Amino acid sequence: MAQDLTPGFLLTAMRQQRPLVHCITNYVAMNIAANVLLAAGASPAMIHAEQEAEDFAAIAGALTVNIGTLSADWLVGMHAAVRGATGAGRPWVLDPVAHNATSFRSEAAAALVALSPTIIRGNASEIIALSGSASRGQGVDSRDPVAAAEDAARWIASERGSVVAVTGAVDFVTDGERALRIQGGSPLMPQVTALGCSLTCLVGAFAAAFPGNALEAATGALAMFAAAGEKAARQAEGPGSFGWRFLDALASIDGATLDAESRVEPA
Repeated sequence: MAQDLTPGFLLTAMRQQRPLVHCITNYVAMNIAANVLLAAGASPAMIHAEQEAEDFAAIAGALTVNIGTLSADWLVGMHAAVRGATGAGRPWVLDPVAHNATSFRSEAAAALVALSPTIIRGNASEIIALSGSASRGQGVDSRDPVAAAEDAARWIASERGSVVAVTGAVDFVTDGERALRIQGGSPLMPQVTALGCSLTCLVGAFAAAFPGNALEAATGALAMFAAAGEKAARQAEGPGSFGWRFLDALASIDGATLDAESRVEPA
């Protein structure tokens, strides 16, 4: 990670820009993802219709595409949005949710990966399967540890030219040559619906602020999420109170705090 592009520096700059993030995400995640972006300091827009997705992606700072509640119509809108983003030189992030669960999802994810996402974010099982290897994933649940997906992530990054972020107990992000691990978070995070999907949108916000530094942008978003998870967990009594405390933690973390509390190490 570039020495001057610390997570705190990235966060401060992102908040100053307040980037507009075009989020094509699933029905389950829309509300929490929008709130996460607002709390973090970005501006969300949840747009997926084919008729406007291409135009809107061209004016947004970044696009994020999540296939969680996939349909044929949404898939057309996703491709239109990617055309708009790439045509305008905007970064875009792919979240291949449970792409190995059905042939429809697998084919959709493969077609989107072929469009060269700037960043791919997924859990360990999703990333392992995306590389063509067998994973232990079941639906949206990852049953593989992040460490088991590191080689797959490096391979995908090298083959596709995308930064790959694998999230879990200890996050891993790579561009195929450089690699970093990010520690933090809380065991309560997987018990709150769609936090991972929301993280994808936050990665988009950081990428919008630093379109030429995808590895650093992804790392900054992951570090912020991890720090907020740790902070929220200190007083949470369970997943319910953790959810709102997590939003408060995102809003309260500033650049200096993030630099002091983030744990990012070379891998």
